[in-house]
Amino acid sequence: MSAAILPGTGPNGQPTTLGVMGGGQLGRMFVHAAQQLGYFTAVLDPDATSPAGLVSHAHIQTAYDDAQGLAQLAQRCAAITTEFENVPAPSLSALAAQRPVAPSAQAVAIAQDRAEEKAHFVRCGVPCAPYAVIASDAHLAAVPDALLPGILKTTRLGYDGKGQIRVATRAELAAGWAELKGVPCVLEQRLQLLDECSVVVARGADGTVVNLPPQRNLHRDGILAVTEVFEGNLPPALVESAVSAAKSIANGLQYVGVLCVEFFVVADANADGGTRLVVNEMAPRPHNSGHYSIEACDVSQFDLQVRTLAGLPLPQPRQHSPAIMLNLLGDIWGPCGANPPWDAVLALPGAHLHLYGKLEARPGRKMGHLTLTAATVAEVRANALAAAALLGIAPF
Repeated sequence: MSAAILPGTGPNGQPTTLGVMGGGQLGRMFVHAAQQLGYFTAVLDPDATSPAGLVSHAHIQTAYDDAQGLAQLAQRCAAITTEFENVPAPSLSALAAQRPVAPSAQAVAIAQDRAEEKAHFVRCGVPCAPYAVIASDAHLAAVPDALLPGILKTTRLGYDGKGQIRVATRAELAAGWAELKGVPCVLEQRLQLLDECSVVVARGADGTVVNLPPQRNLHRDGILAVTEVFEGNLPPALVESAVSAAKSIANGLQYVGVLCVEFFVVADANADGGTRLVVNEMAPRPHNSGHYSIEACDVSQFDLQVRTLAGLPLPQPRQHSPAIMLNLLGDIWGPCGANPPWDAVLALPGAHLHLYGKLEARPGRKMGHLTLTAATVAEVRANALAAAALLGIAPF
């Protein structure tokens, strides 16, 4: 195993710099975590006002596949990560020829393609919803009737509910595929969901794997709205299964970095009143549902991202406070762009506000998040519901 990349000054007398592909809010929080440990940071993102670029020591403002920009990032940085899965995998491969890159281009490429992703889940023995790949008229004709009603999803570039169409009949399936321009898709059988959860794991190059506590999630219109993390948020058997499955998926990739695996909780036909997990998808990066860890755990998901990238030790994170996270979408700014009542929100005990520095609030756009922590579950729920009422977010 190669030596750890330590913060401070490197052999060349220059500050040790960690790089990140992508300048969104996940990159911003990675930059903050790296800087707290004493690293310098560099961000590659084409947006002059990217949230991460605005707070980094260096911002390389180029496209993600720009050869000169990639060369500059490699020259500046001792190691490089990514903050989103749609960064071009060939760019990560090019960087990896010169510097350590985590996660690998191969892992990111699998996460970019739903068909490849599901095939990986099957290889790892982790159950997913019954599905079929549709990439031709012959595939469309061969879809089993048992998969309907279902959800048709593009294999690439789908997130936050985008690139998805609900279909109930073969006619709707054909029309849906035409609406998606006939690109390769996955048809998943529509399951009756009882709940949703996710697990963030971090795996080092030496094979060490640690995890954050499983997160119970509520989505609205395909976008994460609320995450609840405290003892008893999920049945113990599901917690154990989710952690085991997430670690199996990471180990199967020989993954290095932070990985989030999202699950559906469905009824178990083989157990009276029982439930089981079905894996939905994975994100090869920190995840919206893990943001609570910044305040509620002794090691956050972004600390883990820095540690896996730099080859530093990976302690098992410990949650010290019950936590609820509310996603703050552009909708709460209102049609005139008026600021929400942050003073009243911050008067609530245990309120931790994160705004991402985005200049324009739009409906559905993730502008920030609010984490509530407290000594008890009852307290944190009461304060989170009070915050939601102040912000015009529907109760949960």
